[in-house]
Amino acid sequence: MQKVNFGEALSGTLRHDPRFDRDAYLFVREGLDFTIKMLKKETSGAGRHVTGKELLEGLRRHALDQFGPLTKTVLNHWNIHRCEDFADIVFNMVESGILGKSEADHRDDFKGGYDFDEAFVKPFRAAPRSSHRRSAAGHRPSRSAGAADSSRGTGAKKLSSGPN
Repeated sequence: MQKVNFGEALSGTLRHDPRFDRDAYLFVREGLDFTIKMLKKETSGAGRHVTGKELLEGLRRHALDQFGPLTKTVLNHWNIHRCEDFADIVFNMVESGILGKSEADHRDDFKGGYDFDEAFVKPFRAAPRSSHRRSAAGHRPSRSAGAADSSRGTGAKKLSSGPN
């Protein structure tokens, strides 16, 4: 098999299918390397072929590691909105000779892999606040209009022109 120049092959791929940013292809290539290392650690075995589902998981983990809460924004900027977009990038790279594939590899391996909001947004959402300060009725107890503000000492300056 003839060795392919990555830069030249990628330029040809981008001319043929300009939907995705150049950085998207670079990210997928890095994500494949990340996935291979991840699988070696998990299985303590030698290198083997990576399935579409394994690559999706590796890409998810790698993206979160690289971009944190901005992951979905970065991927969307590169025109990646769903797992099937990763499939298009991978198979464009296969067609240009950058990546290899086995007879068992199909675009459908990426179909419905995960929801981008669940995978890339949900991990960074703030947990719901505890309601331990709320009363049994579900709202904070109110102070009466004449109650003193305990946070102001006797020497505190008044911030409004109304009564204390």
